[in-house]
Amino acid sequence: MASESSFDIVSQTDFQEVDNAVNQAMKEIKNRFDFRGSRSEIVLKREEKTITLLADDDLKLKNIIEILESKFAKRGLSIKSLKYGVPEKAFDGLMRQTAEIVHGIPQDKAKDIVKRIKDLKLKVQASIQGDEIRVTARSKDDLQTIIQFLRGLNLDLPLQFTNYR
Repeated sequence: MASESSFDIVSQTDFQEVDNAVNQAMKEIKNRFDFRGSRSEIVLKREEKTITLLADDDLKLKNIIEILESKFAKRGLSIKSLKYGVPEKAFDGLMRQTAEIVHGIPQDKAKDIVKRIKDLKLKVQASIQGDEIRVTARSKDDLQTIIQFLRGLNLDLPLQFTNYR
């Protein structure tokens, strides 16, 4: 049998970098003039994989999201790894919004990705293994084609390609 090549499609987020981005964003919020005297804050909950944003009003909440996303981009983290919830009223007139940190490929998204790979009609096998997808083929060119195809898709989760052999 000819040797087969493979790679894994994963969606991982480096939580140390997330922690650094949140700390930098909080530092900027404390130093910005338009946030002086406000009770705005960003709280990272590592165990729950969530970030909670608190602000005085809608405008400040939007500014906090902008600051956080800019810090994510500077740290090399994908903004797609943040899945925002609905803003809600909190205590004392504050606004609260929760952002879930995407880690792993959900089952329904994995099935969709495998279906799209199979629709290309290349001689590759794609299989779901937990929260990642393994793609195997005899031709490395087919694997490169799959990677380029997936990079071109506008999926709402960050994808990385690992274990290329």
